[in-house]
Amino acid sequence: MFDPTLLRTFVVVAQTLSFTQAARQLGLSQPTVSQHVRRLEEQAGRQLLVRDTRAVALTDNGEAMAGFARTILAANDAATSYFTGSAMRGRLRFGAADDLALTQLPRILRDFRQLYPQINLELTVTQSGALQRRLKSGHLDLVFVKQTPGENEGRLVRRDRMVWVGLESTRLDPALPVPLISYQAPSLTRAAAVRALEDIGRTWRITCNTREVNGILAAVRAGIGIAVFAQSLIPPDLVQLSAPLGLPELGDVDIALVANPVAAAGPIEALTAAILNTPLATKPAAESRG
Repeated sequence: MFDPTLLRTFVVVAQTLSFTQAARQLGLSQPTVSQHVRRLEEQAGRQLLVRDTRAVALTDNGEAMAGFARTILAANDAATSYFTGSAMRGRLRFGAADDLALTQLPRILRDFRQLYPQINLELTVTQSGALQRRLKSGHLDLVFVKQTPGENEGRLVRRDRMVWVGLESTRLDPALPVPLISYQAPSLTRAAAVRALEDIGRTWRITCNTREVNGILAAVRAGIGIAVFAQSLIPPDLVQLSAPLGLPELGDVDIALVANPVAAAGPIEALTAAILNTPLATKPAAESRG
């Protein structure tokens, strides 16, 4: 039987691919995190991670263990909640960036409400910047948002890469401005797109300006421009646009949970655990050959 403490540590390492970040999230020392992973590898009798001075990667056995660990931890949390936590009460004002609804988040929230029926869950869905402002003003208890890497606010769920997304048939004329579909400012992905294009001297124009991810998706699917998404959030009917189109690199984005420090800790920790223990990526999209 695998130790849940070791499994929980391994899941965070698998999500962050960083012993340093995992230690910070778990409130442990880095040597302790390393020890937990080593003990789990000894219990499994398999190598789960490949490590060097620059990077951490999962082996095939590590990928399998990550899946099993999430299932085991979810079952353990559900059993604990059933016998000791089902009476948890309170109000949880939760905010999520709208594009994160493209993940398994709706199912997680449905399961959470079934597990904790006496927690009054109130959901706000909008852009990350607006959610963070509402959190700081005391109008939300927990937000699930995109951040610039290095902000180090809250608990990192994963670090992702921002990429250009469009139809597979997308072609761009280098003599014309890049047709950009974007959230209204201020927006992290909009700022990244404009900055990257201007850094290489490429002109651009906004062909769709919207507040919602459904507006972004409708415009991209209509073929009126291209947009920026976190790589794991690309819908399966769209593609990541490749280098031959002359588009610049966009950098990384952090997807994090940030809590209001004065809000009730119990409901926040319960939903945080549900999100951290569940893989949130959508089905990977194809990369364009254009």
